[in-house]
Amino acid sequence: QSEGTGPNGEKTIVQLIHDGEVDLIVNTPYGAGGRLDGYDIRTAAVARSVPCLTTVQALAAAVQGIDALHHGDVGVRSLQEHAAHLTAARG
Repeated sequence: QSEGTGPNGEKTIVQLIHDGEVDLIVNTPYGAGGRLDGYDIRTAAVARSVPCLTTVQALAAAVQGIDALHHGDVGVRSLQEHAAHLTAARG
């Protein structure tokens, strides 16, 4: 929820973002209310330069990237090299 405080006075996610307490947002809204909240969340994320992922596929890609950073396996390849690597991994 992006408006008002929680039942025990908890900050909203938008307040947490603006306060600099959020480093990464994963927001996959469902329904009309979630989409309206999503707008406020994305707006706060842009204002604070906080990465905001809005699909499960984006989350999976981020996890793979974080894993590659963790294992020191980050580099640059051409599409042809990447395709060859995928083919070899499947074979």
